[in-house]
Amino acid sequence: MSVLTRIPKLVGADVPVPVTTGVVPYANFDYAASAPCLESVREAVTRALPYYSSVHRGAGYASQVTTRAYEEARESVRSFLGGPQAVVFTRNTTDSFNLLARALPAPTSVVVFESEHHATQLPWRDAVRLPVPASPIEALRSAGEALRACPQGPRLLVVTAASNVTGELWPVQELADLAHRHGARIAVDAAQLAPHRPLDARDLDYVALSGHKLYAPFGAGVLAGRADWLRAAAPYLKGGGASRNVGSGGRVEWAADAEQRHEAGTPNVLGAIALAAACETLTGWEDLIPEEERLLGRLREGLAGLPAVRELSLWGPEHPRVGIVSFTVAGHSARSVAEYLSAEHGIGVRDGKFCAHPLVRHLLGGADGCEEAEGTAVRASIGLGTTDEHIDRLIAALRTFTDAT
Repeated sequence: MSVLTRIPKLVGADVPVPVTTGVVPYANFDYAASAPCLESVREAVTRALPYYSSVHRGAGYASQVTTRAYEEARESVRSFLGGPQAVVFTRNTTDSFNLLARALPAPTSVVVFESEHHATQLPWRDAVRLPVPASPIEALRSAGEALRACPQGPRLLVVTAASNVTGELWPVQELADLAHRHGARIAVDAAQLAPHRPLDARDLDYVALSGHKLYAPFGAGVLAGRADWLRAAAPYLKGGGASRNVGSGGRVEWAADAEQRHEAGTPNVLGAIALAAACETLTGWEDLIPEEERLLGRLREGLAGLPAVRELSLWGPEHPRVGIVSFTVAGHSARSVAEYLSAEHGIGVRDGKFCAHPLVRHLLGGADGCEEAEGTAVRASIGLGTTDEHIDRLIAALRTFTDAT
């Protein structure tokens, strides 16, 4: 059996799209924004739909089936992450970090790098914001200095596991060890790592990820990790399910369980089932990782052969990374490149600042400011449906574009 036959299948992998000369199969290079649905995910949701009902308090058969499926989904995600104490279903990574920000005991000192995605940068009040580090060693040094300088009390270091701009892997284990030596906790944005690498969160205090990046586009995400801060905090959303008892005059006794406490209202049951199915499917890393690295090498080698193209990198071209490449094309805006690739060749890429404005400006050497049309790049990200033909088509299209202009 070939490696390709063991790679999970996607819904709509060969969907036709219009171009100026007719119709071609879509070449998707936008996995880092949102990944297509796995066929196994679609099948899991389809199986669940006939019995879809309310969860947790219904006596009917359908409610019991749905409740069991929802809680089994939680356990599948817990297993995927190495067994964290609490697994709270959210909408996405942004929602997860906003939940965690609301749950921090006062006063908690938060340290975060300016190279982070906005979902990881913006939820914190009065955070210590560290400059984009020049190397992994610099990241460790500056994080250590910042944690030492924080006042006594709870402290939290917030980092990404893989950059959504360059794909480069951060030294998460070393940063976790550093945080723990300083009596701090660490929260990790795993949104870009989880679709590409196995993730063991046992040494991490908190981890967040999104289903829509993990081939489960049904609106669910996860905040997983230690339960104590979550149990002690007021519910992220106040309402049914999060309350254990409501008395007259608005007196409320909140649920003690960290997961129930922060999942008020009717949860996204199908989203949880979809996310769990993706976690259960993504287990054959011994096949998936080498194939991704081969395709990524082919893509980067092709881009390096185009004189007008410059790949963006934080820590150098040899630093380990997942299947994400951002680049500029000399003399052309990122939007014009992206529009050309779509209209003429049926290729979908991302253009912009990728919700990481400070990092993109740093990589481009630009000044501060958020002018929408300036300081942008093109991002090509690969995933389970990427083929050699897709990569060759992208490189050939860029060569035609740069040669013609």
